[in-house]
Amino acid sequence: MTGPGRAALVLGRTVRSRAARGSTARAMHAAAAALVLLALGAVAVRGVAEVRVALAFTALIALGECVRITLPGDREQAPIGAAGALAYALLGPLRGLPTAHGILQVVAVTGIGLLLGWLPGLAPRRPGRPYRRPPWADPARRESAARRLLSVGFAAAVFQPLYNGGLVDRFSPEGPAYGAFLTTVAALAALCDATLAALLRASATGLRFPAALEDELRSLFGIGSAIVATGMLVSLAAGEVGLWALPLFCTPLLLAQISFRRAAAVRATTGQTIASLARATEVAGYTPHGHARRVADTACALGRELGLGTRELALLEYAALMHDVGQLSLVEPVPNGATALLSCAEQQRIARLGSEVISRTGVPRQVAEQVARLADPCSGPAGGEGPVPLAARIIRVANAHDDLLTAARGRGLGEAVGRLEALEVLRLGRGRVYDARVVDALARVGGQGRD
Repeated sequence: MTGPGRAALVLGRTVRSRAARGSTARAMHAAAAALVLLALGAVAVRGVAEVRVALAFTALIALGECVRITLPGDREQAPIGAAGALAYALLGPLRGLPTAHGILQVVAVTGIGLLLGWLPGLAPRRPGRPYRRPPWADPARRESAARRLLSVGFAAAVFQPLYNGGLVDRFSPEGPAYGAFLTTVAALAALCDATLAALLRASATGLRFPAALEDELRSLFGIGSAIVATGMLVSLAAGEVGLWALPLFCTPLLLAQISFRRAAAVRATTGQTIASLARATEVAGYTPHGHARRVADTACALGRELGLGTRELALLEYAALMHDVGQLSLVEPVPNGATALLSCAEQQRIARLGSEVISRTGVPRQVAEQVARLADPCSGPAGGEGPVPLAARIIRVANAHDDLLTAARGRGLGEAVGRLEALEVLRLGRGRVYDARVVDALARVGGQGRD
């Protein structure tokens, strides 16, 4: 295929991918909006059952929405609000008396609570504080709200008809059968939320759906399991102590949320360390401006194409940003920082020197290991150390691609021609110098990194 034809093919794939990503989010937003409007209309016509209970859960959901946290992988979560909404969906008897709020009132209360939780974001910005988009303009907030409404609606649709129909009365609230039933419904709701989150994440990032779903299921064992457990506990405790169960049993989740905030601060410090090391080679004149960032962007695109999960992608990005740190040990800089044009032995020496530096920075151990092996031949083990990690093979291809593209620009070649030439050079080393799967993935994604 000619250069223009291949460029058109890559452009067409990119446009179709972006259209698919937007359609998934729009469909989920439309479904959540339709569900809320239906619920609000039904409640307006029929009236609110147990007004005091509905107001208490609305306030809890709104409060939880105000104190959100950011989890690894840039996931935003409102643990207290999510637990409160789940508890209301699973609420059976209250202090021994039956409730009758039903499915649509659960959705309406959750929707109103979400909207009230967005009100603080409308306050005027104080001088000197950074600008923050209003909640409805933030895609992460919109997607989180849509997921919450759909998953809580699902939980209510499973539990409430069985409870209101009297089928749950066969289980004693004090017995294990009722607890097992609640656990099953809560687990199904959590699985529904994870599936929706995986669909959105896969459509937004290009990550393969199985890998995105695996990431979301893993997150259930962290704050997700605490949300599910708290929601179940509140619904059970409310049957005995009433609405006092809401603040009483949400307090441990609030403390866990504070711990997550502290962990996020530690991660931010790690990110600053990595950014400083990545910039060191550029400031010292060993690598071109933006090289580390471009390699990291291309490496992450390849990782997503090859099905890496969120944690693996984060480690890959760290290693890609710091892959050239070993060049600081050189007496004279490599022309244009193009280590891909050096001998294999010299590349390995620079990689291992960089790994030694990285291992002393406190970043995860896997990052230093990936950098140490990124110059090893992909056709077999080197020095008895075992197979080269996939992340190291990805970074090697991404680094070589940017080095070759920079060299092509220096010769005055156009961007499209330079990318095709770089890809052809990599294909010549396919299976020997560069991993065949990674080179094929680069051909599919078009080597799209930031220039």
